[in-house]
Amino acid sequence: MGIRAIVVDTAGTTTELSFIKDTLFAYSAKALPDFLKENEHNVLVENCICDVRDIALEPEASLERVTEILQLWVAEDRKATPLKTLQGLIWKQGYSQGEFTGHIFPDFIESIEGIKQQNMRLYSFSSGSAEAQKLLFAHSDGGDLTPHFDGHFDTRTGNKLFKQAYCNIINTISLAPKQVLYISDVVEELKAAEEAGMRTMQMVRSNDQRTGSHKQITSFTELTF
Repeated sequence: MGIRAIVVDTAGTTTELSFIKDTLFAYSAKALPDFLKENEHNVLVENCICDVRDIALEPEASLERVTEILQLWVAEDRKATPLKTLQGLIWKQGYSQGEFTGHIFPDFIESIEGIKQQNMRLYSFSSGSAEAQKLLFAHSDGGDLTPHFDGHFDTRTGNKLFKQAYCNIINTISLAPKQVLYISDVVEELKAAEEAGMRTMQMVRSNDQRTGSHKQITSFTELTF
């Protein structure tokens, strides 16, 4: 059974982890106080604020306290959906104001058209929100890459370390598990995808990276089907 869809991780696979942490995370942490004050009555932002209070078990938390919690979560890289949603909104602001562009590894930019020419569906799966992923690829170093993607998955699909998230992706895109290839740099994610029946491949971009038993590549240009 041949591969018909590729699901790619973002940080460490299609984009540099340092870009996520040093540029995007740093920008969101700095912008959070003003962003929340200016947008607290926006329905989506208001819902996120309520969700933060619920997750933190602080139902009466002030806006200032919510901001503190969110900034702590940014520092911890907490995989919390309200944080990821707010970060996506803040990054949209940063991209539109030209504060930064989305760093994408050149080998992925080089390979993406070839992947699509083989009639492969292409998806991304990240702990960052689907909106944040679209922004990253829309404002990339190589221009707007979003027309090449068939969809984006985030924490609403499930935790990336658990099998069920990958089962949910398979069900959503309506393919057999073995028709889907998941590429990530993280061993635990690959294990969970493998448990769901997906084919897996580890992206190894540094010599000190922890590796597992999965097939390895060091660049998207090494992809063969």
